[in-house]
Amino acid sequence: MSRFRRVAANTRGRDLAVGDIHGHFARLQQCLDTVGFDPSVDRLFSVGDLVDRGPESAQALEWLAQPWFHAVQGNHEALAIAHLRGGRVELDMYRAAGGAWFLDLPEADQQRYVEGFAQMPLGMEVQTPGGLVGLLHADSPFPDWPTLRASLETVDDPHVREVCQWSRRRLREGDTEPVAGLRALLVGHTPVVQAKRLGNVWHLDTGGWARGFFSVMDLHSLALVSPMPGA
Repeated sequence: MSRFRRVAANTRGRDLAVGDIHGHFARLQQCLDTVGFDPSVDRLFSVGDLVDRGPESAQALEWLAQPWFHAVQGNHEALAIAHLRGGRVELDMYRAAGGAWFLDLPEADQQRYVEGFAQMPLGMEVQTPGGLVGLLHADSPFPDWPTLRASLETVDDPHVREVCQWSRRRLREGDTEPVAGLRALLVGHTPVVQAKRLGNVWHLDTGGWARGFFSVMDLHSLALVSPMPGA
């Protein structure tokens, strides 16, 4: 697996990003249809957690196979990898967090999913006309993006991985210090009532997998293009 991925600018269509999906691909597709997503020219970027909680987690590999879909690895993909590859996973917690669909699969099928999840990078950056936009699942362990990029490209540091996939500190503390070297950093992991910006970090998990809605952001304008319910 490459822990970091660089993506060139899209010169043909739009680049859109969305928060956690958690096995609700039909709902996501409805949202994409609403905003006129065109897979022949547009691209969709995900901040991870494609699986668990929802009824369509099994579709994750189909989406990952699409040339227009790009996703960083979330903590729920990491749980599946750890479970199969000998990491420490509290099975009751994992099952309660929606992992039953994976835990109850035959091992050969688990292996197929883990091989796909292991190819997902921990961090990603996308070129846009206004500058670099980064994607992580949870948060950056460093105050500047070049340091994180260099770390992910050279060392598999457990602490860096932990913060990238599990941290809720920024939201908990209301930290508005920007991550230097980026126009914007897009993350998910912690559900918010509506998309929230702290410094240059956008939190996009607005519970489209639960009772909320999917927030879809245009990477070029950093504008939310998906309507809020009732708007």
